[in-house]
Amino acid sequence: MDADSLHWHDAFALGVFVVAWAMFSQAASGRFVRRMSLTKLMNLQREEWMRTMAQRELRMIDTGIMTGLQQGTAFFASSALIALGSCFALLQSSEEVLSLLRDIPFAGPPDRAVYEMKVLGLMVILAYTFFKFGWAYRLFNYCSILIGAVPMARDAEPGSMESGLLHAARMNVIAGKHFNSGLRGLFFSIGYLGWFVGPLVLVATTMLILFVLVRRQFFSDARAALLAA
Repeated sequence: MDADSLHWHDAFALGVFVVAWAMFSQAASGRFVRRMSLTKLMNLQREEWMRTMAQRELRMIDTGIMTGLQQGTAFFASSALIALGSCFALLQSSEEVLSLLRDIPFAGPPDRAVYEMKVLGLMVILAYTFFKFGWAYRLFNYCSILIGAVPMARDAEPGSMESGLLHAARMNVIAGKHFNSGLRGLFFSIGYLGWFVGPLVLVATTMLILFVLVRRQFFSDARAALLAA
């Protein structure tokens, strides 16, 4: 395989990867497809949670849930940052990795410049996921403040409780949106690793990740459980 055909295949595979990621993100958000996604169903549950919270005298349950959401988000943010740091080790160990790639079946002729470009691409994905998780963590913190600002039902002025819970619900939905974007970044970064073997492997791993995510969003038992409730 000559260099020109290799570069053409790389561009095509990368295009498939980007389009698959973008299209799935839009579909999970409720665009392109009429079928309700798991994400959309959970957004409705977030709003219902805030309405239930507003009626509770004691909100320790709600603060506990928010703490769990923040801790989970912080874990993934830390994981993305650690993975991002590991990419620098990949750049420093280029020769060792290229030597390993030469022994992998179906891998194209290794080229250091192309390899380093792929590592930089992986770093961009991981940086994107880190910032998404970091922003989601901050938004969940804001949501905790808004929950505290929702007045008690017995003391609330007309309309103030409804306004407060809507603010908290909206902030929670937005935080969940950015958290899910970070998760998708992590999932697709696993598919991106196939590019280090070759463009055809990248297409295959991208389709595999896409299949798993589509099944979870639109055909999973978790989605069925929410619809049955």
